[in-house]
Amino acid sequence: MTTDTTALAPTTGAGSSQLRPRRRRRPGRWGLLAIGVVLALLTVFPLVWMVMGSVKTPEEVNSPSLIPSTVTFENYVYVFSQVPFARYLFNSFFISSAITVLALWFHSMAAYALARLDFPGRERIFLAIFATMLVSAPVTIIPTFIIVRTLGMVDNYAGLIVPAIFNAFGIFLLRQFYISLPDELEEAALVDGASYWTIYWRIVLPLSRPILSALAVFFFLANWNSFVWPMTVTSDPRLRVVQLGIQSFQQQYAADWNYILAASTVAALPTLAIFFVFQKQIVASIKTSGLK
Repeated sequence: MTTDTTALAPTTGAGSSQLRPRRRRRPGRWGLLAIGVVLALLTVFPLVWMVMGSVKTPEEVNSPSLIPSTVTFENYVYVFSQVPFARYLFNSFFISSAITVLALWFHSMAAYALARLDFPGRERIFLAIFATMLVSAPVTIIPTFIIVRTLGMVDNYAGLIVPAIFNAFGIFLLRQFYISLPDELEEAALVDGASYWTIYWRIVLPLSRPILSALAVFFFLANWNSFVWPMTVTSDPRLRVVQLGIQSFQQQYAADWNYILAASTVAALPTLAIFFVFQKQIVASIKTSGLK
């Protein structure tokens, strides 16, 4: 008996691709996708509940139904007409913007010096700055308040802005970015007779736009949502920020959740808008800084 060896030989050529089994998606991928969807829904649901509650009538705000039967914007009109909420928004915007601009200015200069300039004690200074990240904020509130009170900055904008300017995280992130810049750029500028200030202003800052944009978002949102320090250093209602304004709403209108939710929605809109506009810069900064 003879056996046809050609039938046992493996098929080669273009036809062999048809015999290959199709790759199936691993069950782990579907599990991760399901977990991601669940986490996304859990994250978005409080925001949707807040927005829906802000357009409900006072009689319907405590109902378990998510979607209101009657949509009203009287809650927003009341927030801006009966309470100086516009003043609260202005204070938060002014303070957050001032802190962001000044922090980026000083942090970028400090990070450039720690990353590109060679001077005695550079590494020790950086380690001392980095070590402040290990100290929690509640530990520093009382010493900072004593210093602010001694300098006469209680109940004014300086007391809200100056202590929040210095942040080791911004110096660390910018230093990591500046270390990754090619040395040839700085060497060529020095050969052409440029000073370190010219290099910093004409070369380093333009290249730092992605990381500076991301840090601007971080600083602005952190100070926009600041609550403990403004409550500690101010007692003047004219200096009240938006978070303290919402807290006063909860004290004055404890049973009227429609007003509280309307004020919270207005306070959340700038943060959401800033995040959606600058989300690409945030991702780019994480890539270029080497953080994962």
